[in-house]
Amino acid sequence: MSLPHLLFLTERFPPDIGGVSRSAGRIVASLQSLGITVDVVTWSRYLQPGEVSAEQMGLGKVYRLGLYRHWDATMPHTLNILEGLHQASPFQAVWGHYLFPAGFLGVWFGRQHQIPTIVSARGNDIDRELFPPGDFARLQWTLTHASTLTAVSQDMAHKMQLVCDGLRPACGNRTNITVLPNTLDCEVFHPLPGGELKDLRHTLGIADQEIVLGFSGELREKKGQRFLLQALTQIRAQRPACLLIIGELRSAAQSLLQTFAIDHPDHAARVIVTGQISEPERIVQHLNLCDVYLQPSLWEGMPNALLEAMACERCCIASDAGGIPEVIESGQTGWLLPRSQLHRLDDAILDCLSLSAEERQQMGQRARQFVQTRHALIQERTQLEQLMRAL
Repeated sequence: MSLPHLLFLTERFPPDIGGVSRSAGRIVASLQSLGITVDVVTWSRYLQPGEVSAEQMGLGKVYRLGLYRHWDATMPHTLNILEGLHQASPFQAVWGHYLFPAGFLGVWFGRQHQIPTIVSARGNDIDRELFPPGDFARLQWTLTHASTLTAVSQDMAHKMQLVCDGLRPACGNRTNITVLPNTLDCEVFHPLPGGELKDLRHTLGIADQEIVLGFSGELREKKGQRFLLQALTQIRAQRPACLLIIGELRSAAQSLLQTFAIDHPDHAARVIVTGQISEPERIVQHLNLCDVYLQPSLWEGMPNALLEAMACERCCIASDAGGIPEVIESGQTGWLLPRSQLHRLDDAILDCLSLSAEERQQMGQRARQFVQTRHALIQERTQLEQLMRAL
């Protein structure tokens, strides 16, 4: 296989948190393991507008660009940087990770220089651009002009196909949309004996008798933050419980939690927010504290955090958004709750807790086995190699 010099554009990249960052880091590492030189260009809110930093990473570099206040300034500046990199060491292919801004900029740059482009849809890419204030015209243009499209789930591939159906003959029948599911290393994400977690539980201030309801990632509206808080209130009316948020809160979520604390101070006191955790081993420790892992998303791609919780043999309750039903078989590897019934999340939690410890353990074991079988790193690497060959 000819090994291209690949430009990888992504809005977030490790150590940034979130599914886009994790999947970007994993895919780049897999591509480099195939002997491909990958240069990553990403944006950073920690740099001054227009500032550029560079660091070596494996067979390539990571360039971080300071964000301007608006994308109409950030995008032209990014293209200027890409031009300079391309002149110094030409790229043979471009990968845009997420439809906007990375996918759009990647396709635009690739078309300018007549090099093939891959665009990967990851989360709420399609949903965000379909409706105002999204930009449906830009969504259509990106899907039309990308050389290759990938989607994180069958559900997302179907949505992309629907958009393309309205663009024939320009877009054609995009039956070449490759489903590239999220994967993870089950040697890293695994169950831990309860005895190893006592100190962490004590450090976090979790009482011995408290049920731990868990969520991992960046808490925000699309992740069902209101339903998590509502469920905590309803569960605590019946038994001691806390909500462990393994990650950060977006500003809107912080405001919601402040309001929640005014109305329900006792319940709010049992919301434990860890803050950003970048080390996988620490994420594993916190996931293993969870008696029930919750993913009540309003819309989704295929959440990394849910796969990680399943690999840790947690009992998981999730909405039926996006690609989640492709991961959870309700009653076997977890429970699915219709998005129209998320206000009943507390009932689902109580149903889960009513099972015996042995039944919950067996469900967790089935969940881990599913992830090991269907979402192993080697499967993603095989698909990536096929994509690169096709270029």
